[in-house]
Amino acid sequence: MVFAKLFRRNPQEAAATALYAEIVRQSREPAFYEAAAVPDTVDGRFEMISLHAFLVMRHLKGQGDAAQKLSQTLFDQMFADMDQSLREIGIGDLSIGKHIKKMAKAFYGRVAAYEAALGGGGESLETALERDHYGSVENVPAEAVKRLADYVRAADARLAAAGLDPLMAGKADFSDFNGAASAAS
Repeated sequence: MVFAKLFRRNPQEAAATALYAEIVRQSREPAFYEAAAVPDTVDGRFEMISLHAFLVMRHLKGQGDAAQKLSQTLFDQMFADMDQSLREIGIGDLSIGKHIKKMAKAFYGRVAAYEAALGGGGESLETALERDHYGSVENVPAEAVKRLADYVRAADARLAAAGLDPLMAGKADFSDFNGAASAAS
């Protein structure tokens, strides 16, 4: 019986893997890098993955034990992938931990800022995105920030409307960037 527990798979692992694949796929959409002026760099891609992971985790939060475990498994997979990506670009073993810690701290900061902005209890989403998401970019066009903020609001609403079941099954239906941006205009 003890051995069975040692080799039992995490029941949320398959859903987390599917969700993370969907997050990465959505984060790679060229429109973000073209129309929303997100830099097509390692940092820019991290920001897009973080933003989409936040949106999914936001809708898992407070939804019970299984949803919390799925959120944690998704987080773990995301940072395992970040670890692997850093290794692939040549970051040495001795400094990987420091880089991951810095990335996790940045992620948690963005989660807090975006949550407050979407909840209406803090600064505007545009301000949070301009400071955090575009932090290393000078002179980001206000229209690009607005388009990304409109997309985030539309994706958040779409995930909320879909409910918990699709997320628990490993499916996240984000809104289309171009459709969200034109609908908000």
